[in-house]
Amino acid sequence: MNEQDSAKRAEWTAQLEAVRDRQDQQAFAELFRHFAPRVKAFLMKSGASASFAEECTQEVMATLWRKAHLFDGTKASVSTWIFTIARNRRIDMIRKDRRAEPEDLPWGPEASPEQADVMALAQDTERLGQALATLPEKQRKLIERAYFGELSHSEIAAETGLPLGTIKSRIRLALDRLRHAMT
Repeated sequence: MNEQDSAKRAEWTAQLEAVRDRQDQQAFAELFRHFAPRVKAFLMKSGASASFAEECTQEVMATLWRKAHLFDGTKASVSTWIFTIARNRRIDMIRKDRRAEPEDLPWGPEASPEQADVMALAQDTERLGQALATLPEKQRKLIERAYFGELSHSEIAAETGLPLGTIKSRIRLALDRLRHAMT
């Protein structure tokens, strides 16, 4: 990395820290002016329509404002952090678009579940709780964030500062232990 790149990286980091520490609107505006067009172009290059890319970019920049406290300049550059948010937001929006619309959902009262099914579910829930309690703390916390906190692996990595590979490995090991405990 040359001196100019290094200086620019330090400048973006300082601006994001100003947003994080003081909700500095001027710093946010500068980050927005620089990164919003680049995020939109990135999304369009990945196959998104202009309107989808625009909406997603707005959400990415709003996330930057709301979650600036999660940024850690020792773990990633500002651009890496922002483009990771963009990638995750794109995935979330695509998933949301593929969900069933309310008119596609069945209407009317649902049949009451069988008592045996209710009992089995209650027993499975209790066994799962016990299995979760036996996991090593590091694995249990990641499972809780991923499944109960509904965070993506990348969001957990950004939040904890752990490498993405470590997050995935610990979750995979925890799920294997839970599967074994539930059989």
